[in-house]
Amino acid sequence: MPEIWRIIDLLNWAESYFKEKGFENPRTEIEWLLRAILKCSRMDVYLRFEEPLSKTQLATLRAWVKRRLEREPLQYITGSCDFYGREFSVDKHVLIPRPETERLIDIALEKLKGIDSPSILDIGAGSGCIATTLGLEVPGSTILGIDVSDDALGIANKNKEKLDAENVSFQAMDILNTIPEGPFDLLISNPPYIPKEEMDGLMKDVKEFEPTMALTDEKDGLTFYKRFAEIGKELVKNGGWMILEVGLENHPNDVKKIFSESGYPETELIKDYNGDDRILVIKI
Repeated sequence: MPEIWRIIDLLNWAESYFKEKGFENPRTEIEWLLRAILKCSRMDVYLRFEEPLSKTQLATLRAWVKRRLEREPLQYITGSCDFYGREFSVDKHVLIPRPETERLIDIALEKLKGIDSPSILDIGAGSGCIATTLGLEVPGSTILGIDVSDDALGIANKNKEKLDAENVSFQAMDILNTIPEGPFDLLISNPPYIPKEEMDGLMKDVKEFEPTMALTDEKDGLTFYKRFAEIGKELVKNGGWMILEVGLENHPNDVKKIFSESGYPETELIKDYNGDDRILVIKI
C-alpha cells in the first residue's frame, strides 16, 4: 500500500472497492465519507484532489469503510444528514430524514401562508428535522414536537439549538394515549407506517440500523392515522390542516379512507417528486 494517499487515490480505490462489494453508487459512498472527514462540499473534494490525508484521517476513513461494508447507513457513520438545505445531526435513535419528507415542508409552507403566528404540532419528531425546519422557515410560528423516545428528543433538542430555532420546543409524549394541549393551526407527521409483515423485506441498511419504533406500528401500518382521525378535530382548529406522510402501494388510499369514513370530507393525496402519492392533506 502506498505511504501517502491523496484524495484522488482514495476516490479511485474506493469506487472500485465499493462496486466490487455490490454497492449501487460506489462513487457517492466515498464522496460522502470524504466530505465528512474533510468538512467540505462535494465540489471541494474534487478541487482538493491532490491533497494527501493525514494518518488520523486515514484511520477514521478505514473504520468508516468497515462500518459501511456492514451496510450501516452513511448518515449514522458520519453523524449528519442534509434536510431542506440544512445539516442535522442523526444517530441510531432517530430515523434518517428522507428527501420525500421535504415535500411535507413545501406543502406546510403553502398552507400556512396568510396565517399570522401559526401554532404547529409535529407528531413523532425524531431528529426534529420537520419541527426545526418549519420553525426557521416560518419565523413567527410556535412549534411543539412530540416523541415517545427520550433518546430521539435528545437529538431533536441538539438540532434545534445548533440551528438556533428558538420558537421550537420538544416534549416526551405518547400520542396514542395522550393529547397535547391545543388547538393547533397545523398537525404534521411522518408516523411509523410500515406494516409489520413488510419489515423483513426492507433493505438491510434500514431494517438492521434504523429504529424499529420509528418504522412500524408493529401492526398494519395504520394505527397512527386512526388515532389522528379520532383526535384531529380536537387538536386542530377549524379551518386548519393535517399534513401526513403515507406509505406506498395501497397505503395512501387506505389512509385516505380512514379519514373520509371518520367525517373528514376534504382530503387530498399529493405526489412526491418521484410521482408517488406520499402526502395526505386534510382540511379541518
